Amino acid sequence: MGFKKLNNIVGWLVFLIATIVYFLTLENTVSWWDCGEYISTAYKLQVGHPPGAPLFQMIGRFFSLFAFGDVTKVALMINAMSALCSSFTILFLFWTITLLARKIWMKEGENAPLSNQIAVLATGVVGALAYTFSDSFWFSAVEGEVYAMSSLFTAITFWAILKWEQVADEPYNYRWLILIAYLIGLSIGVHLLNLLCIPAVVYVVYFKKYKKVTFKGFVVAGIIAVALVGFIQVILVPAVVSLCGKFELFFVNTLGAPFNLGTFIYFVLLIALIILGIYFTNKYKKVILNTAILSFMFILIGYSSFFMLVIRANANTPINENEPSEAVSMLSYLKREQYGSWPLLYGPYYMAKPYDANNGSPVYVRDEAKGKYVITDNREGTEPIYDDNVMTIFPRMWNGTKPSYISTYNQYIDRSKMTAVPMKKSDGSSEMVMRPTFIQNLRFFIGYQCNHMYWRYFMWNFVGRQNDIQGHGELENGNWISGIKFIDNARLGNQDNLPKSMTNSGRTAFYFLPLLLGLVGLFYHIKKDMNNSWVVFLLFFMTGLAIVIYLNQTPYQPRERDYAYAGSFYAFCIWIGIGVLALVELFQRFMKNKMAAAVVAFILCLSVPTVMAASGWEGHNRSEKTSALDWGKNYLKNLPENAVIFTRGDNDTFPLWYVQEVEGYRTDVRVCNYMLSSGYWYVHQMGRKQYESERLPLTLTPEQYDNGVNEPVFIQEVFEGPVELKDAIEFIKSDNPRTKVPLMSGMKANYLPARNLKLTVDKEAVVRNGIVPESMKDQIVDEIVWRIPDNINYLYKNDLMLLDFMASNDWTRAVYFTSLSDIKNVLGIDKYLHQEGLSHRFIPVVASDYHKDAGGVYIDGSYELLMADDIRWGNLNLPEVSVDPESRRNLLFVKQAYMRLADALVNRNQNDSAIAVLDRCQEFFPDEKVPYDLYMMAYPEIYYRAGAMEKGDELINKIIDNSTDNLRYFSELDDRFIPYYSESIRENLAIINEMSNVASKYKRTELANSLNNLLEQEFDKFLSVFN
Repeated sequence: MGFKKLNNIVGWLVFLIATIVYFLTLENTVSWWDCGEYISTAYKLQVGHPPGAPLFQMIGRFFSLFAFGDVTKVALMINAMSALCSSFTILFLFWTITLLARKIWMKEGENAPLSNQIAVLATGVVGALAYTFSDSFWFSAVEGEVYAMSSLFTAITFWAILKWEQVADEPYNYRWLILIAYLIGLSIGVHLLNLLCIPAVVYVVYFKKYKKVTFKGFVVAGIIAVALVGFIQVILVPAVVSLCGKFELFFVNTLGAPFNLGTFIYFVLLIALIILGIYFTNKYKKVILNTAILSFMFILIGYSSFFMLVIRANANTPINENEPSEAVSMLSYLKREQYGSWPLLYGPYYMAKPYDANNGSPVYVRDEAKGKYVITDNREGTEPIYDDNVMTIFPRMWNGTKPSYISTYNQYIDRSKMTAVPMKKSDGSSEMVMRPTFIQNLRFFIGYQCNHMYWRYFMWNFVGRQNDIQGHGELENGNWISGIKFIDNARLGNQDNLPKSMTNSGRTAFYFLPLLLGLVGLFYHIKKDMNNSWVVFLLFFMTGLAIVIYLNQTPYQPRERDYAYAGSFYAFCIWIGIGVLALVELFQRFMKNKMAAAVVAFILCLSVPTVMAASGWEGHNRSEKTSALDWGKNYLKNLPENAVIFTRGDNDTFPLWYVQEVEGYRTDVRVCNYMLSSGYWYVHQMGRKQYESERLPLTLTPEQYDNGVNEPVFIQEVFEGPVELKDAIEFIKSDNPRTKVPLMSGMKANYLPARNLKLTVDKEAVVRNGIVPESMKDQIVDEIVWRIPDNINYLYKNDLMLLDFMASNDWTRAVYFTSLSDIKNVLGIDKYLHQEGLSHRFIPVVASDYHKDAGGVYIDGSYELLMADDIRWGNLNLPEVSVDPESRRNLLFVKQAYMRLADALVNRNQNDSAIAVLDRCQEFFPDEKVPYDLYMMAYPEIYYRAGAMEKGDELINKIIDNSTDNLRYFSELDDRFIPYYSESIRENLAIINEMSNVASKYKRTELANSLNNLLEQEFDKFLSVFN
């Protein structure tokens, strides 16, 4: 059997292994974060967040058809698409590794010794399986996200350029380059990460076409590579649309043509130019130029998947983020303008404040009535200008908008070495500020952005992972470990007998085996094939540290970002595979039988992916998990018909979108994301009917929510007494010049004329529309009064929309909030918010058990939901289901909901029900799966108050066991590690103290005395910490 056939057979066997692994560990429904959005937009071809993933969505739609009408299987089908994309990535990785290995060990081609052929195949098997079981790639392989498909495009593109290299001297070889261009164009419709393959592609071409490598040629190739990446990302992707927008504006606004004519003419001209270019370059035998034009054309053909977004945006789909319905708005969408920008090569330090500002590009909006595009926002003063004294090249510590950012920057700064410099102010004066040095700026870049945000993830994948709890630099969470005691103990403290709180299914240990084999492969590759080792290094760097440099990330990211660097880990697995050759060569020096040496080396190296698989299986097996699905349904489950629920972030929005858009669950409820409401397009969408959900009633017209209009609305306290909210909104709506405030620019703007606002309650409407439960109808207040705090000087668009809705609703629809943190500044109604399950219901009744910023509890509604026989919380109580980080974070709110319900029941003397509520919560989230900590401290006291003394004792003992286990671990650490755990030590001592006080308060004397003695013993152990 020839090597080519063997290579194909073994490659497909590796593909089969990867497919089985991913299908066995696949999540059967929607996952957290963007998965709910991507699955929803794929299933109904809707418009997701910028810059869009239309190709992913169209292929996802195709896969969803295999659910054969069973909407509960749609997510599974799209997750399976990710699994198959990942399996094919493994297949192309196998073929890539064997292609590179053949250049070293099969220079004779098919006539190479069988032992060499086996060695080459072994490289592919080991390297590909190592990537199969790598932490970050495996995570993305089993959920409906774009990264699996993006990895596939990276894998095919890199493999394709190596295939071109094999036939580069043959006729028609350029079609491989055109294929690569097409793949790059297609990949833009999934994720821009694939563009980072281009430098590797350029160097393969350079090394093949120029046999003699010179310094000048090497540098020029690098410049061309970077220029191509920049051209496609910065120029081609936005410029094609930008020019289209300029044509459209010219034809419509200047020539008076109908909408879309300019767009049509633009694309006709573009196609004509490409056809002419192909014709004349073919006629005059300009091969390179002809290939370049064809490549450009195929990039555009691939890129054309974005037409789907424009088409669907014009269909006004329920999910229609940024509404890119024509070229003008599409440009803003592609440039991700809603997310803002960040400095890259030159910019301010974090303490810098602008002293002036330039104007940005005006915002045009299509005005059907006028038949033209009108400017709604001149973007005056939107581009800040900073004093040169607080600017720097390569700014890394640049964002001072949050105290947490500044505190992290300060960890990398020696304040005694900071420089005092004058900084211009907007009034023309100056103030002295302390500026970090450039060395300190680089220290943050290396220490945080490179080490914490890249190399830590790299080590997770090839050495091991401490746990899956997000880490921010502390010793107990999110670090890498190896499984080799003396190394891990020296870095993180004793890793023996870890407490429950520091271990979970995310813990893996690979004993440095993948890393060592990869490093052996790297050096062996450099020694045997310098050119191709450079190509692989470029792929490794561009998809790793180059992303770090480009993203310029701030501290305290909302989640771990390892998934973004999967391409870099892909490249390293090539070296893991090539490392097998090094060991085969070593063994052949000592073994006469070369075949035996190859087989022994293969078996030995196969232990690397085997260890990775065994260690990582539990943490990556999502086959029984249903957390995001259950949370999404539980938010909506008991809401009244046609209710409105205001959400805030990704994980209280996307699961709700999924259950509505895909499974058709509670489509009568309007889900309104408060943060997205800052976009005019989203407010417009809320003003339309969707499924059975009626439009949100708003007093202001859609035009008054347009981009640049009422941004912001200033607050000027003209009236001291409480103003009716409806009157205040009418004041803002009015065209009367007396309702405007003059600006420094000479223009006039709307303003809110009062801080004290009120909502008058229509009691008949409240009862008639079921806004108030029957049990509360005698407690309805006459009016609700609140004050906007004095430190709030203007309303953003989402604040305005919320106030407008509350004024215009006229007590016709029930209103819920998943979070109170953002609305409290403009809508101080927490006394009237009653917790009902996971959300807070707005009821014009003062909550009897009101807590500031938390509202009260609607007992009957909460009990009906939380104690329902069919309620589920992701199967997290099952032994075979691991508790993932996001479920762990979200279940804190669930525990609080059960606790507050039980507390309210005790206050109502319904003790048996309160005990049942606490018991039910512990059934769903047992100590074995979610160790009981400070978030359970309120539970024992409620048990005591309800008369369940033994259950209170039992729960206190469980909480104390965990705290003493933690303190036992801390006490066994070397003294040098103790200070790093000082906060955790204080926390656990405080838990013991609080539980002692609770036991004492309820006459559990024996338990209280034992806890007091325990506290004294533990405090004495750590006395040095407090001294």
